[in-house]
Amino acid sequence: MPSSDRGKPRVAIAIATAFGLGYLPKAPGTFGSLAGIAAATFPFWLAALIRSISHSAEVGDTLVYVDPNVFVLSSIVLAALVGLWTSNEAAHFWGIKDPQKVVIDEVSGQQIALLMGGHFFAHSTQPDRARMMHSLANFSFFLSSNWKYLLVGFILFRVFDIWKPFPARQAESLPGGLGIMADDWVAGIYAALGLWIARALGL
Repeated sequence: MPSSDRGKPRVAIAIATAFGLGYLPKAPGTFGSLAGIAAATFPFWLAALIRSISHSAEVGDTLVYVDPNVFVLSSIVLAALVGLWTSNEAAHFWGIKDPQKVVIDEVSGQQIALLMGGHFFAHSTQPDRARMMHSLANFSFFLSSNWKYLLVGFILFRVFDIWKPFPARQAESLPGGLGIMADDWVAGIYAALGLWIARALGL
């Protein structure tokens, strides 16, 4: 344990602990997963915001197309990269390989589960009005009417995160932040596959 806060990577630790959720005495990983649900909605809010702003730029039948897929993929990559950096910094500062207080891995894994397992990806990038409005409407559907999807995605991710099926447990032995993050990425992918199966069964 560090003897003082001198040189403490405050920004990295704040992000790694999901702005304090990691300090909760009970089930910090579960609260990190809940934060991951919020993170998963962000691309759709951003796409809708940009669509609203760009509405004033619409001229005649010309429409500024905003594809949420771009934000979805970018947010997954960004969360993963930020998680690698912040978890590595936090683990190094605390002198622990995988600190319980670090929950950015749960945030990233839960986000992967919901976004990769979701039916929010547009099947076409043609910039016509109907397709664009359908894509942008997905975020409200995500937040409201499909609560079962969120619940199942949350449960599946927590199960796989705790169970750690191959190669999740093996990934924990990887060095630094990669070892902290990779097992949750694997759990997220398993949960995403579970969501695809659940959808096929009529969820």
